[in-house]
Amino acid sequence: MAVVDIIDTKAVKVSEVELDDTIFNVPVKKSVLHEIVTMQLANRRKGSASVKNRSDIRGSNRKLFRQKGTGRARRGSVKDPLLRGGGVIFGPQARSFAYKVPKKIRKLGLKMALSDKLQSEKLLVLDAWSPEEIKTKAVADVLEALNVAQALVVSPDMDEKLVLSSRNIPGVKVLPPEGLNVYDLLKYDNLVLLAPAVEKIEGRLR
Repeated sequence: MAVVDIIDTKAVKVSEVELDDTIFNVPVKKSVLHEIVTMQLANRRKGSASVKNRSDIRGSNRKLFRQKGTGRARRGSVKDPLLRGGGVIFGPQARSFAYKVPKKIRKLGLKMALSDKLQSEKLLVLDAWSPEEIKTKAVADVLEALNVAQALVVSPDMDEKLVLSSRNIPGVKVLPPEGLNVYDLLKYDNLVLLAPAVEKIEGRLR
């Protein structure tokens, strides 16, 4: 098992923790990570673009004028797509872009993303982190002490003061262990785990 230092908010070593090799030491495959990130981004798409086709336009179906003898084009109703205010031909309709990747693949991808952070030495474990008050500077000072600019922070209890203090800092996001996902792990340079969250993550992925 990999042994990682547990540090405090001043970057001073407090103790050590063993990380499960079946979760934090898995061979990384870019194709698996790509598949999961593509799924996550597709599931975020709104798919709300929609136009009115001929049947959606309000108006009469009566023929505008007789077929022959006027010297004009052969017109049908006011809903004709060629007329101003008529329906749209082959326009987009509201739909969902969501799809699912098998659960085993999603779990494997999460293990790979965690392993990548550990292998690239971008994983930090803190013993605790609970600001005394809601203040952005308090979180910024801790990140500076840790020498971290961008970070995904995983907090087991989602401390309200920590969440509110960090929301105005660009490149910082706080998540519970249950919300940990491949996209955010790859998006943020560093992963900061609070010690109690390690056990929850391992329990989720075993």
